[in-house]
Amino acid sequence: MSDTPRTLSEVLLDLKQKLPPEKVCTFDILEALHERGFGFLLFIFALPAALPRPALGINFIIALPLLFLTTQQAMGRHQIWFPEKIKYKSINRKTFESILDKGLPFIRFIEKFIRPRLGFITQGYFSNIIGILGVIMALSICVPLPLTNTVPAFGIAMMAMGVIMRDGLAVIIGALIGTLWVAMVFGVLAFVGLEGIDLIKETIKGWL
Repeated sequence: MSDTPRTLSEVLLDLKQKLPPEKVCTFDILEALHERGFGFLLFIFALPAALPRPALGINFIIALPLLFLTTQQAMGRHQIWFPEKIKYKSINRKTFESILDKGLPFIRFIEKFIRPRLGFITQGYFSNIIGILGVIMALSICVPLPLTNTVPAFGIAMMAMGVIMRDGLAVIIGALIGTLWVAMVFGVLAFVGLEGIDLIKETIKGWL
């Protein structure tokens, strides 16, 4: 038997085979990934919001699990806990599979560049720091406003991939992208108000 660990894309394909036929809830994902740590679960819950066009209502479903996961990671917990209400909140299996299918090409592309390096950043006290930054991004995802979801979720997903693959550089990239974006958006909101959202949108369109 090979000692080579499975890639994240292989784990996600295996997850699809273990899910119940109609509805998928947090408990089902916990059961399917019972041998995995915070990294895999953070990635699973961040992926829907990290996609450019997440399904309607997905952010609300994944925001609280992300907040609970990142908070526990920041506290240095090793066992994952969810309240019963969050543990059994569910979505349609077809919707969940669609999210995984849309995310797989992106994951396979990123996997080409991720490799073990700066491993010390993915463990120990750095894991607590990753959790704290994740909490900041998860709180942003909880805010029902444009521009507060996708980029912070991408930041969490990148940090999670870095932890899974022991790639400290990926963790740093995810942390910078997520925290700088949150700081920019909420800084603009604080000084300009909701009109700042439109200002950021127009600026981004001008760059594209």
